[in-house]
Amino acid sequence: MNSFDIVTLTVNPALDKSTHFKGLVAEQKIRCEEPRFDAGGGGINVSKAISRLGGSSLAVFTSGGPSGKVLEDLVAKEAIAFEAIPIQTWTRESFVAVDSNTNSQYRFGFTGGEITDEEEKAVLEAVANLKPKFLVASGSLNEGLTPDFYQKVAEIAKKLNSKLIVDTSGEALKKVLETGAYLIKPNVGELAKLIGVERLEMEEVNEAAKQIIAKGGAEIVVVSLGPQGAVLVTKDSYEFVPAPNVAKRSTVGAGDSMVGGMVWALSQNKSLKEVIRWGVACGSAATMNEGTQLFKGADAQRLFDWLKDK
Repeated sequence: MNSFDIVTLTVNPALDKSTHFKGLVAEQKIRCEEPRFDAGGGGINVSKAISRLGGSSLAVFTSGGPSGKVLEDLVAKEAIAFEAIPIQTWTRESFVAVDSNTNSQYRFGFTGGEITDEEEKAVLEAVANLKPKFLVASGSLNEGLTPDFYQKVAEIAKKLNSKLIVDTSGEALKKVLETGAYLIKPNVGELAKLIGVERLEMEEVNEAAKQIIAKGGAEIVVVSLGPQGAVLVTKDSYEFVPAPNVAKRSTVGAGDSMVGGMVWALSQNKSLKEVIRWGVACGSAATMNEGTQLFKGADAQRLFDWLKDK
């Protein structure tokens, strides 16, 4: 297999379905339009984002049952190189439905099937056999995986001398900080939990991120501020980028698109100022499309050009 500078890991991918309907009425059959199918899950979405920027990556993910086979076919259609780790349970599905009458979006997600000890070992061995410059671990964990799973990935990344980018939450993210990562991307609420406080005001974000950096939890902390934009913090720098005002149609995959934009920029040796702007541009561009489509490269480029002077 060819070597890749970027490897993404999705232990709990999803076969995403999206559709439209007219009127949500309890206990009545809701007729939907023909569904759209997309390969989803944190790392897979990151690989898709990188591809749309003209980059390449290897997507490593678990796959099981008929839904897993469809997932693999969809990734292949995106012309993304991948390594699928077979599992016994079916790959989960997620469902997004938009009421055309109100433009309200309804998102339904399912937990992933249980991963056995043997399957977990196969995933970790697959990662250990690769030596990427950047390793992206993104998304939720399946049943059967302990909160220290991504910490195990962090330990492998350290041995490989790979720069680990982690986008997850809760105890799984806390455990990663014990080993350390190159970059993490919490939102404000998640950042507050990481430092043990109930909430953070905007003016407290910089200092909170620096607490994590000082303890060796990460070299770079990117804090998503939702519609306000994002900040990038290192031990000696702080960059705030406002989100451009766009017509939002869906927030599905916006966070993954942001990570994809940043990792692509890092792989192109862009400055950190450009890295965070590419992240915000891609995340904002993703909200311009319906359902689970992520973003169009032309939209991301246009928004980045607008953000360059911000």
